[in-house]
Amino acid sequence: MTSDTPRRSGLRGLGHAGPSPWTDLDRPPLDAATLRRDLVRPGGLWTSLDVVEETGSTNTDLAARARAGAPQGAVLLAESQSSGRGRLERQWTAPARSGLFLSLLLRPDEVPVERYGWLPILVGVAAASTLSRVAEVEVGLKWPNDLQVEVDGAERKIGGILTELGGGAVVAGLGLNVSLRAAELPVPTAASLALAGAAVTDRPTLLRALLREFAELYGEWTAAGGDPHTSGLLRAYAQRCTTLGRPVKVLLPGDRELVGEAVAVDGAGRLVVRTPDGGRQAVGAGDVVHVRPEPRDGRWLGR
Repeated sequence: MTSDTPRRSGLRGLGHAGPSPWTDLDRPPLDAATLRRDLVRPGGLWTSLDVVEETGSTNTDLAARARAGAPQGAVLLAESQSSGRGRLERQWTAPARSGLFLSLLLRPDEVPVERYGWLPILVGVAAASTLSRVAEVEVGLKWPNDLQVEVDGAERKIGGILTELGGGAVVAGLGLNVSLRAAELPVPTAASLALAGAAVTDRPTLLRALLREFAELYGEWTAAGGDPHTSGLLRAYAQRCTTLGRPVKVLLPGDRELVGEAVAVDGAGRLVVRTPDGGRQAVGAGDVVHVRPEPRDGRWLGR
C-alpha cells in the first residue's frame, strides 16, 4: 500500500470507496443473492432477480431486456431511481433504500392482448393483499393503480403501478414507500408504511411475500385466459377498491371532467360512473379525485 492509497477503516461507511449503502443504518441494502435463493426456483415464475444501486428507471431497463429476448419472470430492483415514472409521466422520487422500486417482466402468452390491461390491477391486488396481511396495515386501491393507506384520518398514497407493453412482453413497475419519513414526503398527500404504523417494514420480508403472492395470483389469472370473472380478479379488486361507492370527479383527457358516483368496475377494467342525470359512463383512463359533500351547501370537495 502506497502513501497515496486511502486506508479502509473496516467500519461501516468509513474508508469506503464511494457512497456506502450503510450510510443510513435504518435502511440496509437488499441482498440480491439471498433473495434469488429464496425466490428463483425451477418451475417457478421468477427466473432471475437483480438489484442495482441506482438507475434511471427499472421499467426502462427491463423493457430493453425484453426487446433483447429476456424470458418471463425477470425481476429488477433499484435501491434508488433518478427517473422513476408514474402515470401521465409523473416523476416518482424517494430517498435511496426507503422503499421497494421494482419491475417485473411478464409474457402472458395464454392471455389475449386485450386483457393485458388487467395486469396493473393484478399487481395492485397482490400488493394490497400482501401488505395488509404482512405489514398489518389496511391498504386500499384507488382506481386505477394507486395504493392507499389512512394516516391521521386522511387517505394517503404509498405506492403506484405502471405497466408498459413492448418487446412482446409486459413490464410491470411498482413503487412502494416503506420507511419514508414525514420530512421526506414529496407531497402532503403521500405517506409510507412506516408513517401508517406498519408492524413490518423489513423490505426483504415484504418483497418475498409480495412476489410469492403475485406469482400465485398470476398463475390463476393466466390459467383462466385472463378472464377477470373466472379468475376472481374483478371480485378481489372490487373488495379493495376505495373508489367504488364514492362521489368522484374524473379528470379526462382534453381538459374534460366527469362528475358522479363510482358504481362499478366493468369487465374491461374501466370505472363506471353514474352521472347526476342517472346515466352511466365507463372511463378507461383519467385521474380520479375522491370527493365528499360539503355539509353546508352540498358542494363537492376533493380529497
